Amino acid sequence: MIDPAIFLAAMGITLLEISEAAAVALALYGEGGSKAFLYVALGIAVVLVITFIVGKEIALLPILLIRLVAGFLLLYFGLRLARSARRAVIRSRKKGGNEEEKMEKGLFYTGFSVGAVEAFEAAIVIVALIPIDYNSTFLGLVAGLIIVVIGTALLKSQVRKIKQANMKVAVSALLLSFSSFWFVEAFYNISDLILIPLFTIFFAAVYFFAHRK
Repeated sequence: MIDPAIFLAAMGITLLEISEAAAVALALYGEGGSKAFLYVALGIAVVLVITFIVGKEIALLPILLIRLVAGFLLLYFGLRLARSARRAVIRSRKKGGNEEEKMEKGLFYTGFSVGAVEAFEAAIVIVALIPIDYNSTFLGLVAGLIIVVIGTALLKSQVRKIKQANMKVAVSALLLSFSSFWFVEAFYNISDLILIPLFTIFFAAVYFFAHRK
């Protein structure tokens, strides 16, 4: 018998956290292809499998350290992509085209860390639900993952239509937004909604940096 409240709680936290990881995967897909989804999924899978194996022990892991490490990684790669976006704009001006460029090194580290951190955020809630009703928690998690996968698949075809330079600006802004969010959240509890204004600010800043004369 499924407990509707536990099922919806597990599905809700999965949708909330994993959809953020999916957003980064979509952004990275424009740069690194399908491997981006693989690396993000790997980070998610590692954490969630451990969650259901060790249960409450997952809550003992130092979330502060995880957030700080992920924050530094995303800051580093976000800044690298901002510079790469600048180079892409300069090349397009000189050659009048949109030259393809190899994906920046670090796709694995970026994708994996995003997937792991977001899954860890979900795991903190999930471990509290497992003792109440394991089956409902598991099914809610699976339902949430299926919805995210379907939504991501529907959006994937649109990503490649975006110009490379603009995609790099968007990826850089997204990574810098998550980096700032996790640095702050390491010490203070803040709403995920802050990511919207953060992304807007960083997108404008990186776009100006990349397209300046």
